[in-house]
Amino acid sequence: MKKLKTYLIALVCGVCFFNFAQAQTSKLSDPEVASVAVVANQIDTEYAAIAKGKSKNPDIIKFAETMAKDHGAVLTQAGALVRKLNVTPKDNSLSRQLLDGSEKTKAMLKSKSAKDFDKAYIDNEVSYHKAVIATVENVLIPDTKNAELKKFLQNVVPALKTHLSHAEMVQKKTGM
Repeated sequence: MKKLKTYLIALVCGVCFFNFAQAQTSKLSDPEVASVAVVANQIDTEYAAIAKGKSKNPDIIKFAETMAKDHGAVLTQAGALVRKLNVTPKDNSLSRQLLDGSEKTKAMLKSKSAKDFDKAYIDNEVSYHKAVIATVENVLIPDTKNAELKKFLQNVVPALKTHLSHAEMVQKKTGM
């Protein structure tokens, strides 16, 4: 199989780093792609839940509500698509890596004082969306064989880019 280029995308969250997309000698199968997509969306809804519970900043809360709503909608759409295609998402090294990194990030976010939380959250959202966009564009879409799943992923990219722009705007507006 054609070897993929190495995509080393460091996701920065405070002093916590993890490698979001790794070099792979073989392509992901469609069930593995589906797993990564589902996990990435679940993680951001979890970060949003933490933010809605910890932040007092209206801009951060509004952003977190948008993340919960939008990523929840993507999860619903993804669930409908995998049922239609009769694809069961398959755990893989990339989805496990995402989950491991998210546990560290959630612990870090939960440990922050109210004063430091907002900056840590919005900085993580900027980095997370950059990493997710790069992984969807450079790994998931190229590896996907099913045309409907590929189209679904392609249609998600503009929303992810909008989320990134929104996160950067909140980051700038709040001086974080």
